[in-house]
Amino acid sequence: MPMPRKLMLAGGLATIVAILMAMLLWGREGDYRVLYTNLSDKDGGAIIAQLQQMNVPYKYADGGAALLVPPDKVHDVRLKLASAGLPKGSVVGFELMETQRFGVTQFQERLNFQRGLEGELTRSIQTLAGVQSARIHLALPNQNGFFREQQKPSASVVLNMYPGRTLDRGQVAGIVHLVSSSVPEMSTKAVSVLDQTGALLSGTSDGPDQAGLDAQQLQYVRQIEANYTQRIKDILEPVLGASNLRAQVNAEVDFSQVESTAEEYKPNQGQAPAAVRSHQSSEQSGAGTATPSGIPGAASNQPPVPATAPINGASQPLQAGQANSTTSGSSRRDAVTNYEVDKTVRVTRNGTGTIKRLNAAVVVNHRTLTDAKGKTTTQAISPEELDKLTALVRETIGFNEQRGDSVKLINTPFQGVKDEQPDATPLWKRPETIDILRTLAVPGALTLAALIVVFGAIRPALKAAQAVQPEDGNGRLNAVVDDQQEFPSMTGLPPGMVMSPDGKMLPALGAPTGDSRLESARQLARENPMAVASMMRGWMGRA
Repeated sequence: MPMPRKLMLAGGLATIVAILMAMLLWGREGDYRVLYTNLSDKDGGAIIAQLQQMNVPYKYADGGAALLVPPDKVHDVRLKLASAGLPKGSVVGFELMETQRFGVTQFQERLNFQRGLEGELTRSIQTLAGVQSARIHLALPNQNGFFREQQKPSASVVLNMYPGRTLDRGQVAGIVHLVSSSVPEMSTKAVSVLDQTGALLSGTSDGPDQAGLDAQQLQYVRQIEANYTQRIKDILEPVLGASNLRAQVNAEVDFSQVESTAEEYKPNQGQAPAAVRSHQSSEQSGAGTATPSGIPGAASNQPPVPATAPINGASQPLQAGQANSTTSGSSRRDAVTNYEVDKTVRVTRNGTGTIKRLNAAVVVNHRTLTDAKGKTTTQAISPEELDKLTALVRETIGFNEQRGDSVKLINTPFQGVKDEQPDATPLWKRPETIDILRTLAVPGALTLAALIVVFGAIRPALKAAQAVQPEDGNGRLNAVVDDQQEFPSMTGLPPGMVMSPDGKMLPALGAPTGDSRLESARQLARENPMAVASMMRGWMGRA
């Protein structure tokens, strides 16, 4: 092989090795892992200085919000940085009390304690899902035994939420109880929680500011409305079709809690039997003296005769001169009867979330009719059928006229939905295409360079090495016909084969190697093929 070909082959192989190494390094560079995220400027600078001392490669991601290192060094670097006290974080906790200087005043000690407590509470709240950062302000009054009325501590919490995240009522109550339980004698009502927009999240439910519905109540109302809407769709879609119906239900829900207590007394009147509680009776009588009575006369002065009772029980009138004697006395009888009085104690507690009123609105599309020729027309629904559909809707939602429910069903043609226009942005200008091109730019360039080296340097050198044939034992070259080796497709025959006049392929016979003239002709054809071609053209013209 000539020396230029050898140099070309060696240079091509070296270039291929360099390209492979570059692709390997590029692939390892893209496989970084997150070491820390959302670092402060102070902690970020200290960590980068420490990484440079440890000779650990790093790079930034997400606009500097994340610090990346190779994946096999993530845990090792974190442990080494933790031993160095990094990251310290912008929030300082009770470790502030460990660096107390000698001679600190009582005010500074109280202030450091308050700062440490605020820092610990901030760290605890930042561990909650959805909370990006938090700030806590504690108002701890100075307790003094000489004050008659001691001031109670209070706290304010400002939360910075992640985009698209919110806190429900239970999570806000948890934050309030966490802060109030961490400070002695702090009430839950003395804790105020705000978000980054300034909205108050910890208002009491019984205050005048909470006239509206909270998140759970709104969710309950929406669930009721969605349930009734789905009922209407389920009953009407088999009749009208899914695309020919639109329904909405508005529910008025009463969340007020009402509790009433009543005592009712019913008298014992009429034929209803009465229950006697107690009965008391007393009777008193006294003896009297006999007083004269009758017709005055001689007979009345006579002693009284023994009394006799008539046989028939009738009293006989007194005769003249007869005297009658009567005895007078006093008697008294009292009776007191106490009856049970009926008493009914009724306690009524109304449940929350009762439906006060339902309003349903349903829109039905015109019917689509197709004639025998395939022409499509629309037709309004008859009033009788609309009345039937309205009755179905009323029965579906449990229509109650006394409650004030209303159902409105109308029939109108729907407007056709226009097809969305395709994105007119060219494919090569779209962001996803640009990202893919940026990702594949380096591997594609390296691959193209490798192909250029292979087909431009390595392959020609190898072909030149294959063109040189070894000599046989007699010192002569085992050459094959050049035009058949170089251009096998021009004759359409495999190398070393010829076509006979009768159409058969026969092996080509090698030319005698001992004829010097034939070798001279071959040498001339190799060195000056144009002259040989013109010579052969002249021979063919003469023939």
